Formats: sequence, structure tokens, C-alpha cells
Amino acid sequence: MGTFGKIGVIGVTVLVSSTCATRGAGAEVQSQSTVTNSTAESATQLEVVKSSIWRDGVGSGFLGSAQNLTIEAGAAAGMASLGSHQAHDLALLSASYGHMLGGVVGGDHWYRGNFEGRIELFGGMQFHPDVDTDGWLVGLTPHLRYNFATGTRWIPFVDAGAGVTAMGIGPPDVSGTFEFNLQASAGVHWFLRDNLALTTDVRYTHYSCAGIHQPNSGINTVGFMLGLTWFFGK
Repeated sequence: MGTFGKIGVIGVTVLVSSTCATRGAGAEVQSQSTVTNSTAESATQLEVVKSSIWRDGVGSGFLGSAQNLTIEAGAAAGMASLGSHQAHDLALLSASYGHMLGGVVGGDHWYRGNFEGRIELFGGMQFHPDVDTDGWLVGLTPHLRYNFATGTRWIPFVDAGAGVTAMGIGPPDVSGTFEFNLQASAGVHWFLRDNLALTTDVRYTHYSCAGIHQPNSGINTVGFMLGLTWFFGK
């Protein structure tokens, strides 16, 4: 084979090798692009799952579809004041369900947050001044709560409610099984995870029958509650 023939063969070989390398690089780039797109899609899906509760990450405010279940236990110290003749100390258990009443309100102000509607079932026993089977109480109370959007894992709230109570406690402060209850509280959620919070609150509660029967001096307590709240979305 002549010199020019050898040069031609070498040229063809180089061209074929270059073409194969280019195709291989193109396939590798396409494979990397596919992996990148798959990772991006997975991240997007994960972000959607997390946003079922929060507007834009923990503490940014709840979505209007966010709901929660709370279990708490605590004790309430009675006050022989505000009309009450005795201090009635109570041990309490509480279970409640909450649902946000809409998205975040308050714009960029310090008080921005969410209104929440809640329904609470609670019960307990009196342990002072008497400990006996007549010291029981069970109540059902609707609440209106406001959760502040702080941008952190600490979400403070204020709460108020009015409901009904059945109890065995009698004179000198109350006299019938049926009583109303009025509540006002302030507390905080500390989020251990994005959807699970340690919840604590201090609450004032008044029990009386609005004059339906006598005596009606009423029972007044200040309680401390501690529990867990699980948040979930639709």
C-alpha cells in the first residue's frame, strides 16, 4: 500500500473513533440529564408532601387545610376568689381536634398567623378540698385559637372557649350536675418534627350555671397542661 493509501486509512480510522467518542459522550450527557431530571422531580414531590401543613416551611404559617389532634394532661389550682368560697384543685385530661379556618392573615406584621377552630373533650377529678367519687367532671368545649407565625419551630397561641360541663362537685360553690365552662388560655407549640409538636398552655377556667340553680358562686381555676399535637393535611 502506498503512502497516500496509508494516510487515508489512518484518517478514516481517526474519523470513526472520533464519531464513536462523540456518540458515547452524548449518551453519557443524556444519562446524566435523565438522572438530574429524576432527582429534581423527586425533590419536587418531597416538597409537595411537606407543604400539606405549612405555607412555606416550618413556622411560616399553616395552610387552610391543616388539621390537628391533641392529647394533654395537667392540673388546675383552684382559687377561693372571684365569688368562689373554696379552692377546688383538679387533675385533668384533654383530647381535642383542630382545623385552620383559612390561610395566613396579618400580612408582614408581627401578629401574622392563622385562626383555628377547635373542639375539646376534657375530664378530671377534684383532689382538694375533698377526694371522693363525687369530685368528677366531664366537659365539651368549642374554642377559637390564634396561632402566631414566627418563622421558627416555636408557635405561640392564644385561645378562648365556652362550653358545657357535667360534674359531681356540689355546695358551697355549685349545686347541680349541669354547669357551663368559660376558658381563656395562652400557650406554645414546640415542633419536634415538621408535623409533631410538644404543646403546653396555661388556662383560666370558670364553672357556673348562670343562675339556673343555687348556689351558683362558681369554681375558678388556673391550670397547666402539657401534651402532644399531631398535625396533618388533606
